[in-house]
Amino acid sequence: MEQNTIKNNDIRLISIKEVCKRLGVGHWAVYQQINKKALKSVKIGKRRLVSVNSLNEFIASQEQ
Repeated sequence: MEQNTIKNNDIRLISIKEVCKRLGVGHWAVYQQINKKALKSVKIGKRRLVSVNSLNEFIASQEQ
């Protein structure tokens, strides 16, 4: 029997509030980056979430 399990190193999704906290910016700045397609996100139900990998990619792209 095949099981779908999530391991600790798999994709982890965080809230916009958590993204704001990690970047030190307000939610409007985060949504602007999402709208510009600079920061990838997913919508699940009414929630907008960002993967940790996408956030790390965004940060790396801003450092260049």
